[in-house]
Amino acid sequence: MSVSIAPERAAAPPANTDSRPVIKSAADVSSLVNHGAAIGSDARIVVAIALGGIFLDAYDLGALAFGMKDIAREFSLTPTGSGFVAAAITFGAIIGAFLGGYLTDKVGRYRVFMADMFFFVVAAIACAFAPNAWVLGGARFVMGLGVGIDLPVAMAFLAEFSRLQGRGNKASRVAMWCPVWYAAISVSYLLVLGLYAVLPEHNAGWLWRLILGFGAVPAIAIIAIRSRYMSESPVWAANQGDLKGAAAILKRSYGVDARVDETASVPPKARRATWSNYGALLRGVYLRRTVLATVIAIASSFAYNAVAFGLPVIISSFLAQSMLTTILASLALNLCFAFAGGLFSVRTVPKYGAWKLSVVGYAFQLVALVGLAIVGKPSTGVEVVVAIAFLAAFLLGQGVGPGSHSMTFASLSYPTSLRGVGVGFNQTLMRASSTVSLFLFPVLSAALGTKVFWIIAVAPLAGLVGLFAVRWEPSGYDVDAEDFAAQPQR
Repeated sequence: MSVSIAPERAAAPPANTDSRPVIKSAADVSSLVNHGAAIGSDARIVVAIALGGIFLDAYDLGALAFGMKDIAREFSLTPTGSGFVAAAITFGAIIGAFLGGYLTDKVGRYRVFMADMFFFVVAAIACAFAPNAWVLGGARFVMGLGVGIDLPVAMAFLAEFSRLQGRGNKASRVAMWCPVWYAAISVSYLLVLGLYAVLPEHNAGWLWRLILGFGAVPAIAIIAIRSRYMSESPVWAANQGDLKGAAAILKRSYGVDARVDETASVPPKARRATWSNYGALLRGVYLRRTVLATVIAIASSFAYNAVAFGLPVIISSFLAQSMLTTILASLALNLCFAFAGGLFSVRTVPKYGAWKLSVVGYAFQLVALVGLAIVGKPSTGVEVVVAIAFLAAFLLGQGVGPGSHSMTFASLSYPTSLRGVGVGFNQTLMRASSTVSLFLFPVLSAALGTKVFWIIAVAPLAGLVGLFAVRWEPSGYDVDAEDFAAQPQR
């Protein structure tokens, strides 16, 4: 009996059991972010903290809406002095946005965000205890620096911790800044309403101090929790050539356990962060996007500041209502129309796109402002209802369109390497527009009455012209890939 022995087989190479995604370049990191975070990761908390910064920006900008008369009386301010106090925060925001945009790209999103909240705490406390108008104006200027610095870094976090498409996509997350903004304005109204109800009449002068000082509370809360959850943007880190750092961030904050290919060479920085990057916004494919984003921002800001921040004045003066009615009406209009319109836009931008929603929003505003100009100062109950309906239509249009998507166009028109300066440049011009409208609205309304709405109506008209002249849709487009392309084409 013979026994056959099978020849000895060659040893098979060990199987690669490491199924983790591999990172070879910054493009791989961007792709992993675009596909979404793991369930239970910290990415949503990072987004929530960034939105908390935006909440604080809006609260501090709108906190003086009901307090200027008391401030003017307490400090014996002239109209010029009142204008100085009211506009100090926007002057600070202009400078802060320009500096913040550069710093966000230069030193990173995390470091800038970790620093700017201290502006809010110090400035809010200084406002609450201000002994004179100069201290109050200076504190509001410092607060404005924080507001200006915060917007570029907050927008970068929203864009760079969100997937490209599907639920929680970049366009929806960036548009969330709008309902958060209106929620903050509504909270300021609620706080005014609560304090107005409980403060004794002889302590009514404390109202504006308490409102401004309250701004330190959410800032301290953000400072307390951000070190636990906040991380640098993984896409920014990868663009700086730090693939290992990006992988660590993906694991900690995004729940994605990726490994860096050890054979990959250290990638160069996508684009060095320099002051000249502001000039890059005005060249090549970015020029038309910058023009459109700027037109939308300026038109939106001018009209919104004139109407929304002047809403208490409009309702109390034009419609001859009491202080309590003014507060309630302002609160109801912001919640039911501006806030609701912003939520609608967040839900629908993946389907309809930012461009179409902006067109619809500006159309609403144009009709509303022309209607307010035609109605004039209401003299009958029916005219009062019609005028308030037009105000509601204006705020609804703001929430649905330019209010939500001024930041969509500003944030998602540029890749990671230019996003900070892109938003910073946009916010610098937007805050300049805010300053002009805050100064002009009281002067023009005093001289023209309700005919001032004809002038304000030019803003949404300019927005519509810009949108039809430049048909650029940022929603759903992978703009971060342009950092890795030889020549952007769109």
